Amino acid sequence: MSTPPSTMSSWLRAQPSLIGVAPVWDASLLPDSPLELFRDWIGAAVDAGVSEPHVATLATLDADGIPDARALILKDVDERGWAFAGPRASRKGDQLSAHPAAALSIWWQPLVRAVRVRGRVVEATMEESAADLAARSAAARAGLEPGDWVLWRLVPERIEFWQGSSDRRHIRVVYERDGGAWMRTDAGAAGS
Repeated sequence: MSTPPSTMSSWLRAQPSLIGVAPVWDASLLPDSPLELFRDWIGAAVDAGVSEPHVATLATLDADGIPDARALILKDVDERGWAFAGPRASRKGDQLSAHPAAALSIWWQPLVRAVRVRGRVVEATMEESAADLAARSAAARAGLEPGDWVLWRLVPERIEFWQGSSDRRHIRVVYERDGGAWMRTDAGAAGS
């Protein structure tokens, strides 16, 4: 194992990046729906053997407006939003209660692909939250009551698909909500 030196910047710069193998992606042949593209991408991640392709990083804001992030498991992705769950009394729950907006980030390193989602967050129905809790293992349900468990949905306003390239000519496609429709911007090669 390589131990970082006392000066991190040069050591960090020396670490390899974008070492995965990006699939061939013809960004001129894109679906109108970002959900369809996400289904294709997560399916490709599973087919490529990506470990835990359904793990995302959720960023919220604390009471002082400082971002806070944590990894979690996506529960569903559909027209209603990107679903995730947790205890109402958690830090995440407190933050979403005060600031019901968030961002999700997914990174599939072997494919050099990332997906970013941001928008407002709404609570699912009590029945949906209870059903999600019931679907957990007995050990994962221990100590939780249905009213303590919440299924949230991030209702996206913006979804970005990014595919990296070792020559740094990354491909970025952005879908933004325009009323009830999605508008797509093909940003081509761009930075983060």
